[in-house]
Amino acid sequence: MELDFGPAVRDFREELRDWLADHLVGEFAEHRGVGGPTDGAAWEVRLAWDRELSAGGWLGVGWPREYGGRGLGLLEEIVFEYEYARANAPYRATGNALDLLGPMLLKVGADEQKERFLPPILAVEELWGQGFSEPGAGSDLASVRTRAERDGEGWVVSGQKVWTSFGVHADWLYVLARTDPDSVRHKGLTMLLLPTDQPGVEIRPIRNLAGQDEFAEVFLSDARTAADLVVGEVGQGWRTAMATLGIERGTTLLPQQLTFEREAESLIELARERGALDDPMLRRRIVDAWISVRVMRTTNLRTLAELTAGRTPGAQATTAKLYASTRHQRLGHLAQELAGPAGQIVGADYGLDTRQRSFLLSLAETIYGGSSEIQRNIIGEQILGLPKEPRP
Repeated sequence: MELDFGPAVRDFREELRDWLADHLVGEFAEHRGVGGPTDGAAWEVRLAWDRELSAGGWLGVGWPREYGGRGLGLLEEIVFEYEYARANAPYRATGNALDLLGPMLLKVGADEQKERFLPPILAVEELWGQGFSEPGAGSDLASVRTRAERDGEGWVVSGQKVWTSFGVHADWLYVLARTDPDSVRHKGLTMLLLPTDQPGVEIRPIRNLAGQDEFAEVFLSDARTAADLVVGEVGQGWRTAMATLGIERGTTLLPQQLTFEREAESLIELARERGALDDPMLRRRIVDAWISVRVMRTTNLRTLAELTAGRTPGAQATTAKLYASTRHQRLGHLAQELAGPAGQIVGADYGLDTRQRSFLLSLAETIYGGSSEIQRNIIGEQILGLPKEPRP
């Protein structure tokens, strides 16, 4: 599928395609498509690829020039993400900072914070992790219990964070903490920037089903950060966090859709090899998988059309995450079923193939970024106007 936004960005698209053709070679080409938001495979190769992108000026194409970006518009950002996914380039190791923290700082950060943190992100000199989820405060993020107290010229932070993506590599964390001890739920929370290289921060890797440790749990014991490293306002961290999550959910679905389309095409090829298309029941499920990725495409195009027209995306944008995660799991289950007993055999040192890794990692997609249960509550209450779920 071609995304053509007219002559205004056609030259930009061709420049990007030429650059990718020239630079996505050698070791980088050997690792096409490797990695993901919960996939830490080939970390050093992906980090080197990010530095290659940085040297070419392809990180932060929409960020202001004074911070190292290109200062381009929304159309160029959309074209970049689409062409990048179309080329099946390695998943960016610096995605957390590029897709979440950076846009958050651009939106609500102080000028000093932008000047201090944005250039090192684009230069791939500092890596970031997100300190949001906690034991007992995952999808119900408003239950955060990590505390931060003002002490002289800084903040003292204590608590535990969990499911910190790529936390073992993080030089900094952006942490949602409760700064008003008497507050409850959404009130009294503050967003803090906190360095990891200090005695009060302990990061422990968590190994997942795919045998990788990109997740981590973080223990904060009187960790310190400067008083001016509050993003937004003290006590208004919930507002800042929601802006970050809104950015996250709005920027990932187009590349994700292309990945799912490749998996659906691979599924059809596998079905042909196994003669599964002769089975009417299996054929129906395969057609259903093929339809689902095209529904994702249509949904994403509708959302892009609204964004480029300056409108707030409609209901389909809210339902997109729930649909994509549940349908991807079905796609993975069907692929494993078609693979038969061979799909359950792994290579030496737990060497998973692409299909096995995608299937195992998809099991987390209905949890991270907002569990399916929470997503259904949001759709029911905010879109359909149903009564709110009873709370104790």
